Amino acid sequence: MSIPTLNTPPPLWVRACSRSGQLGLSDAPRRLLREQARSHMGSLCAVALAVSLAGCAGLPDQRLANEALKRGDTATAAANYQQLADLGYSEAQVGLADLQVDSRDPAQMKQAEATYRAAASVSPRAQARLGRLLVAKPGATEAEHQEAEGLLKKASAAGEGNTLIPLAMLYLQYPHSFPNVNAQQQISQWRAEGKAEAGLAQVLLYRTQGTYDQHLDDVEKVCKAALNTTDICYVELATVYQKKAQPEQQAELIKQMQAAHARGTVSAQRVDSVARVLADSTLGQTDEKTAQSLLEPIAPGYPASWVTLAQLIYDFPELGDVDQMMEYLDNGRAADQPRAELLLGKLYYEGKMVPADAKVAEEHFQKAVGREVAADYYLGQIYRRGYLGKVYPQKALDHLLTAARNGQNSADFAIAQLFSQGKGTKPDPLNAYVFSQLAKAQNTPQATELAQTLEAQLPPAQLAEAQRLLKQEQATRGALSQNTPQLQALQEDGEESL
Repeated sequence: MSIPTLNTPPPLWVRACSRSGQLGLSDAPRRLLREQARSHMGSLCAVALAVSLAGCAGLPDQRLANEALKRGDTATAAANYQQLADLGYSEAQVGLADLQVDSRDPAQMKQAEATYRAAASVSPRAQARLGRLLVAKPGATEAEHQEAEGLLKKASAAGEGNTLIPLAMLYLQYPHSFPNVNAQQQISQWRAEGKAEAGLAQVLLYRTQGTYDQHLDDVEKVCKAALNTTDICYVELATVYQKKAQPEQQAELIKQMQAAHARGTVSAQRVDSVARVLADSTLGQTDEKTAQSLLEPIAPGYPASWVTLAQLIYDFPELGDVDQMMEYLDNGRAADQPRAELLLGKLYYEGKMVPADAKVAEEHFQKAVGREVAADYYLGQIYRRGYLGKVYPQKALDHLLTAARNGQNSADFAIAQLFSQGKGTKPDPLNAYVFSQLAKAQNTPQATELAQTLEAQLPPAQLAEAQRLLKQEQATRGALSQNTPQLQALQEDGEESL
């Protein structure tokens, strides 16, 4: 995340200090005047030095905040940003709100929105940040969608980057809020105008509409052109070469990325993302050994990669043993990585590489709740299936519904089973129908069969009521995209993300 530095000119008396040795008063008649001036300037310089030292001792300082942030000291950064924000410095307000967003804590996210708003009247950066936050805000109202559009357009006109992709997301995810906007036409217009983000907005549209595979050549063209300015394109190009089975181009891309990472122009996060592409069997032939070689050097400085390394051994056991995987996970847990808790929970839930233990699995999943959607899904399954000795239907429903509403499709099928089987609770055919219909998005034979069976069992009167409940649940969820991880990745721009 890039935090700008305040460009406030020094006070006049500080500038006077810097010139005090160059007054040029050398003639004898003016020597006394010169000495008096030097005495006066010396006093001012002493004041300046005292203030400077006091600043180091405790006055708010954006430079100190930026440096603290770089070394991971968010507490010091936040303290300095807060004091400067209270004084009305808009860029410090943006820096503070960025930290609040990074926390992913719902209360902090709410505060971030208010903090961005405080700066948005004077700061295009704050306008862009607030616009992106509103685009990603769960359950945002139509008024907030319209506000986000206005903010992003205003920030874009002021030259602020990372505005067109969120705008495209807004149009693609909430077409009902913008009935007069054709997303493809708008993106084509941006491309014709030569706007830098327009190509990536087109890639976003391909992903959203499920036509990515039909446009691999265009994705490659777009991302080759943008590679030096938008490092997300390393991920997109790796995906293209994986899908097109072009290992030579993939190898050249990886060499280029490693060189850029060594120069500091590509983040460890991007390297981690490319490694995940190489290990993803759904994209084509995997190259897990290269993925491992990419991750091992960056993990000490980017703790999320410890978990990705552990996931590699989970998926490809030939890459290491259980002790190595546990060491990776311990490193991830020490850095408070929720994915580490999730993967540990899965190991004990499935009994893979370690003895199955539902109680231990529950403990790890609980530590990932609120930060990893799948944690709610697995907890719901533990309670639904009675893995702890008996069925806990309400706890199962609470966790599964949370997971389903956050985009975990498999949770809908589990809820449909809970209501249809009545294990530990009374069967509920209406809700069983609702969630079986939602589960059809999985496009699996089991989900389709269950939905058809439950629909056939409902008499016409109950079927009408069940369809009403289905529409109600769909409205509650809103226009959730099935490509959320990819959309979030494409919403990022270099060091900035929401």
